[in-house]
Amino acid sequence: MKLKPAVQSDLMPTSEMVARSRTHEAPARLLIIDDDEKLCRLLQGYLGPLGYIVDAVHNGTDGLEYLRDANYSAVILDIMLPRLNGFDVLRQLRRESSVPVLMLSALAEESDRIAGLELGADDYLPKTFSTRELLARLRAVLRRSHVTSRDGEPADPAEISLGGLWLDPGARMARLDGRALNLTPIEYEILLCLMRARGRIKTREQLLVEVADRDFESFDRSIDVHVSSLRRILGDDPKTPRFIETVRGAGYRMRKPGEISE
Repeated sequence: MKLKPAVQSDLMPTSEMVARSRTHEAPARLLIIDDDEKLCRLLQGYLGPLGYIVDAVHNGTDGLEYLRDANYSAVILDIMLPRLNGFDVLRQLRRESSVPVLMLSALAEESDRIAGLELGADDYLPKTFSTRELLARLRAVLRRSHVTSRDGEPADPAEISLGGLWLDPGARMARLDGRALNLTPIEYEILLCLMRARGRIKTREQLLVEVADRDFESFDRSIDVHVSSLRRILGDDPKTPRFIETVRGAGYRMRKPGEISE
């Protein structure tokens, strides 16, 4: 039986929120994939006045078709869907696209949230969220997908290379030993953050605040999941890492040039 979400609705955005969005945000086209039609209407009614163009579909199969037929800025994806569940949608989507995905879950198990992150979701929300919290998370994943700094100026375009690993922040490209890497926006940001701080430890708290734009909670394992995914993509063995080293009780550290084998 599907659990009923307990979404805390602010009904409509305030006039101040609408004005701020129109001033600072370019229009973004969103796709909601959720079989709760009432929730979809609520989110469309909330996000529409903020300048977002919001489409909604109610099963996983139609969701994938919409994603293949149109260019979306971000996807809000439920796990428990008819015809094709959210995990399968995400698994197929990540073979074709790195579009930001915010996953929703009425499931209470941490393992379900971790599974979504491991498949490539950029963030998740339990279905007890408020519409304002969803808006904050949505803005965060959209910011990560654009090559801009927090003040709206172009991000540092300088290329970074380290032991066969190469990043071009201006073009949002990454290569390892000449091979293109297919990274989600949050994976790219974590890698960029660690490379810029090479040789220095980045705590989980720092990474979550700098990359995910949200506060750290003691039970939050999302950074660990994203780092684990990055290691798989880089072919990095956590026991004998070429690039990303775990510093027990502290966080993560990108090894310095002299420590990395070519």
